[in-house]
Amino acid sequence: MNQHPIFSEHPGLIIVFAVAVVIMLLLDLGIFNKKSHIVSNKEAVSWSLVWISLAMIFSGLVYYFAGAAKFYEFQSAYWIEKALSVDNLFVFILVFKFFDVANQNKHKVLFWGIIGALVLRAIFIFSGAFLIELTYLNKLLSLVGVEGFKYDINLIMTAFGLFLVYAGIKSWSAGDDDDEEDYNNTRGARLIRRFFSVSDKYDGDKFFTIENGKKLATPLLVVVAVIEFTDLLFAVDSIPAIFAISNDPFILYTSNIFAILGLRALFFLLDNFIHLFSKLQYGLAIILSFIGIKMIIAPFYHIDSIYSLIVIGGILAISVLLSVLLPEPKEEVAE
Repeated sequence: MNQHPIFSEHPGLIIVFAVAVVIMLLLDLGIFNKKSHIVSNKEAVSWSLVWISLAMIFSGLVYYFAGAAKFYEFQSAYWIEKALSVDNLFVFILVFKFFDVANQNKHKVLFWGIIGALVLRAIFIFSGAFLIELTYLNKLLSLVGVEGFKYDINLIMTAFGLFLVYAGIKSWSAGDDDDEEDYNNTRGARLIRRFFSVSDKYDGDKFFTIENGKKLATPLLVVVAVIEFTDLLFAVDSIPAIFAISNDPFILYTSNIFAILGLRALFFLLDNFIHLFSKLQYGLAIILSFIGIKMIIAPFYHIDSIYSLIVIGGILAISVLLSVLLPEPKEEVAE
């Protein structure tokens, strides 16, 4: 999997990516969503199309400057992250319900949660790429003067693969444990309460308020922390998964961020049409297991990114189609 990182050959793509993300975030927060409001289905669809279109345009630039192989890597990593993030959004829905967050304040919480994700994903991906480069078995054996094997196994990638197969099996049989979670006792909530006194009531969309002359954090800040830590936990699945596609940190980070930036709009669609995704859990479980197996067998048999993309897209399409054809009652899903 040794490749030349795309940013070393085409540094201009870094500038294009950074400028596009910064401009869109400024427009999102400073103009289109300056005031907290309820996001309609029409607005959610529009923003979803905007973010997907930007990702596809950028992937076109990747194809033009770096070739088809990098294009397929970007596309595969993007749709893997997009698919696995849906599972994350189901938990976000439960978190908002638990804390009784007003609909007009959900967008702000998700926005700041995603800002944190931009930093955390960069740390995970670039440190992960660095560690993977150091843990090829033949490289480690050469340090002690031992001749390498025919197949160059990577210890971290193999461990990731085994973990993803386990995660896929566990996801298939996952029950409704999240429904009973006490999110007030999660690490994110405890962290905020450790450093701030927290008010018992909301103050609009503010993260801090004044009560009896004392500055207090509002429950909305607690929700942001819970969302951030939830994303951190889900990254344990999604980040190893995309390393099965490429070891180019630029491809992995840009595809990951474009997928994450579109999550807010996708959240509101999912929140309103959750009954149409009842079988998605099984599709995601199969995808996790497939990626895990791909990572394990990579030293012996390489599956091209184009075939990975076809398999992942097919599984997603079938799981959504089955959800539509065999829907669960809205009341049952809502519970």
